[in-house]
Amino acid sequence: MAVPLLQTAMVGAYVVGRHLRGVRRYPLVLMLEPLFRCNLACAGCGKIDYPDPLLNRRLSVDDCLEAARECGAPVVSIAGGEPLLHAEIDRIVDGLIAQRRFVYLCTNALLMEKRLDRFKPGPFFTWSVHLDGSRAEHDASVCQPGVYDRAVAAIREAKKRGFRVNINCTLFDGTDPARVAAFFDEAMEAGIDGITVSPGYAYERAPDQAHFLTRRRTKQLFRDIFRAGQGRRWAFNQSSLFLDFLAGNQPYRCSPWGNPTRNVFGWQRPCYLLGEGYAKTWRELMEETDWDAYGTGNYEKCADCMVHSGYEATAVADSVRNPLKAFRVARHGVRTDGGMAPEIPLDRQRPAEYVFSRHVEKALEETGPKR
Repeated sequence: MAVPLLQTAMVGAYVVGRHLRGVRRYPLVLMLEPLFRCNLACAGCGKIDYPDPLLNRRLSVDDCLEAARECGAPVVSIAGGEPLLHAEIDRIVDGLIAQRRFVYLCTNALLMEKRLDRFKPGPFFTWSVHLDGSRAEHDASVCQPGVYDRAVAAIREAKKRGFRVNINCTLFDGTDPARVAAFFDEAMEAGIDGITVSPGYAYERAPDQAHFLTRRRTKQLFRDIFRAGQGRRWAFNQSSLFLDFLAGNQPYRCSPWGNPTRNVFGWQRPCYLLGEGYAKTWRELMEETDWDAYGTGNYEKCADCMVHSGYEATAVADSVRNPLKAFRVARHGVRTDGGMAPEIPLDRQRPAEYVFSRHVEKALEETGPKR
């Protein structure tokens, strides 16, 4: 089982409780970015394109723990940049676990073996290792040879020490479904506990803009992958209805508040993928963000997005409202043929605003370089 029973029960109780109280918007996973600095420079990444003074900034341990208390999400995904570059990352993880939050520490694994002694295996902690395919595909994706082998070695050592380990796989245009299927087999044989998979998102400042998927190509790619996976023992760390959505079978709209982001700028509007403004507090983010201005069909930048950070929360909410539908997909698998759900029309979406540079300049002017 990719998601531990304890996590399933606690997160399920949290979601059901919000629904019973009629809460429309609530966080499911806090995307916590304690720094933007990374030891890789991947062509598809839009998270490291900042001046050095901002790359040198860090959220403190207290900042991170207060962010978790503010929003109350039961799961925290610690991303970046590379979180293992943060000198106090172990204290951040320990503090979040003390709050009884499920922590996923995202890493490219280059420092993972050296840092394993600073963490303890347990039901509230999971390593989430970034792998975008087998050796050739992954090393090309991260623009550095040898990274795949070091990541696999770190995974095996972590499993030997009793840690839970997932892989986080981002797929881009031109991906061969048969090679993805072989890679998933390879990953499961390495002993991982689960797979998180998502199509790449076209960050406006990513160096490589040519290989991001459109929604139609995303749906066909995932149908082909899931068809190839029939009968194989792949464990996905995602809801069955989100996987069904990726294959074009669910007409979901984005729930950007489901995976809110806290980083060195503040609370990012509207989501992990778009930095279109920042709020100082969680309450300000939730109450003063024009949520209807974003999402596929509403905003040009969101037109092709099908990423888990926007749609997993929608799928989880649908699972609570329609548990039999979710059970059927989990039991019988994702449908890989037949018609797809109607696509969201784009004729009324507002044009993109390019505000990245303005936010960076403002941050440098207002706060200056900090550590």
